[in-house]
Amino acid sequence: MNAQTHEDFGGATPVFYDLDEHDHPAGGSTALGFWMYLMSDCLIFAILFACYAVLGHSYGGGPGPKQLFELPLVALNTAMLLLSSLTYGFAMLALERKGASVRAVQGWLILTGLFGLAFLCIELYEFSHLIAEGAGPQRSAFLSAFFTLVGTHGLHVTFGLIWLATLVVQLETHGIGPDNKRRLMCLGMFWHFLDVIWIGVFTIVYLMGVLA
Repeated sequence: MNAQTHEDFGGATPVFYDLDEHDHPAGGSTALGFWMYLMSDCLIFAILFACYAVLGHSYGGGPGPKQLFELPLVALNTAMLLLSSLTYGFAMLALERKGASVRAVQGWLILTGLFGLAFLCIELYEFSHLIAEGAGPQRSAFLSAFFTLVGTHGLHVTFGLIWLATLVVQLETHGIGPDNKRRLMCLGMFWHFLDVIWIGVFTIVYLMGVLA
C-alpha cells in the first residue's frame, strides 16, 4: 500500500493507492472461458439446426430422407459416439482415482479416440455414398443443409480427436498434474457437448426424416 498526497495536485490530504498484485490462481479463468466458447458453439449449431428446419423439405425434385438415409448405419454411428463418451468418463474416473495411473488414463483416452475415429469413418462413408448416388450438397437445399450441419459436427469431432491425441502425448511427457487435469476437464466438456449435439442430429435429421 503506497501513500501519495494531494500536494502534487495542489492539496494536502493523503490518498492511498493499492499497488499490491492480487493472487490469480493458475487456470482460474479457464473454465469460464471454455464455457463461453461452448455457448458460442451452441449458437452456431442452433443456426444450423434452424437452417435445416427451414430447408429440410426443399428437395428440388430430388430424393428425400426416406430414400437416402440408412437408419441401421446411422444407429451404429451413434453407438460409436455414445461409447466414446462412456470411455471418456472412465478416463476421468481413472484420473481422479487415488494414485492415478498415467497408463490407465491414456488407455481409456486411446479407446475413446478409436470410437471417435470409427464414428468419423462411418460418416465419411455415408457422405461418399450419397455423393456417388448423385445426392451431393449441390443437389438440393435439403442436402446443402444436411451436409453443412452434419459436416460441421464431424469437423468438431476431428478437432476433438487431434486435441485428444495431443493430451495423450502430454500425459506421457508431463504426467498427471493440475494443468493436464484442467485440459482433460475442458476436453471432456467439449466431447460430451458433441455427444448432445449428435443426439439432436440423429433425432431431428435422421429419425424424424425417415419416420415422418
